[in-house]
Amino acid sequence: MIEQYLLYLKAVRNMSERTLAAYGNDLSRYAVYCSNMDLIPETADSRGVRHFIADLSAEGISSASVNRALSSIRGFYRWLIRTGKRKDDPSAAMRNLKTAKTLPEFLWEGEMASFAKLPEKEGILWPLRDKALILAMYSAGLRIAELSSLSMNCLDDNFQSARVTGKGNKERYVFFSEETTQAMKEYFPVRSDKIKPEKPTDRIFINRRGGPLSVPGIRWIISQYGDRSGLGKHIHPHALRHSFATHLLNSGCDVRLVQEMLGHASISTTQRYTHVDMERLRQAYMKAHPHAHAFTHKMENVQ
Repeated sequence: MIEQYLLYLKAVRNMSERTLAAYGNDLSRYAVYCSNMDLIPETADSRGVRHFIADLSAEGISSASVNRALSSIRGFYRWLIRTGKRKDDPSAAMRNLKTAKTLPEFLWEGEMASFAKLPEKEGILWPLRDKALILAMYSAGLRIAELSSLSMNCLDDNFQSARVTGKGNKERYVFFSEETTQAMKEYFPVRSDKIKPEKPTDRIFINRRGGPLSVPGIRWIISQYGDRSGLGKHIHPHALRHSFATHLLNSGCDVRLVQEMLGHASISTTQRYTHVDMERLRQAYMKAHPHAHAFTHKMENVQ
């Protein structure tokens, strides 16, 4: 039943390979638990689900991972009900665990500008490709998988915009800054020289062997420059997407437009970036407001 459900998610729901792998891991773990407890996943009761979730928590697994496992189980039982294989949902009464609300990691505008210059400054790896890669991910707010799968035929004639396929096979248009467009124009001739006639690829970003650049490859490239940035932050590919959203909202862009540019299904996902601006406002207030400054100075004297 679990295998059939995963096939349904792939064929009908068009879920990405990464999401399918996560659901598969969660449900496989649940199936092993049920087997050890002499239960069958499709006929297990609410107590079985509750004990499985409790076991995950007891193992010290993060609340976010436990909640994802519960979401996978909920989806499985909802599918069983829709297909007439079960009448009730044993996970219906289960509530998600509370998770700490953390602000997404991002770079301020000045930090992002410095980071984008690192490829030509450091001279490591492949500077022309890496500069174009960093700028494309940041200026368009791309997910790492979207960047990896970006192909030449997705670009417009002037390299100023592209058609990308995001989660759930949803298409949207993204736009590149003038700096990004220029970086791509400088990278493309070198890219063409690297591609082997016997193994052609349409992917924009390639490795030194001329093959498509993988998601792990992009993650490794960003980490290399992150280690050399001297910014004191953990810089990962998604941090560039976070920076894109934060900078747009800080500049007054409407949150619904940012939602569309990011390809978010729910506006609540986009609204978390507004908290970043609120934190900066709070810090500015504490530094500038006379009463806040006097209170801070008084507390320092007391200490």
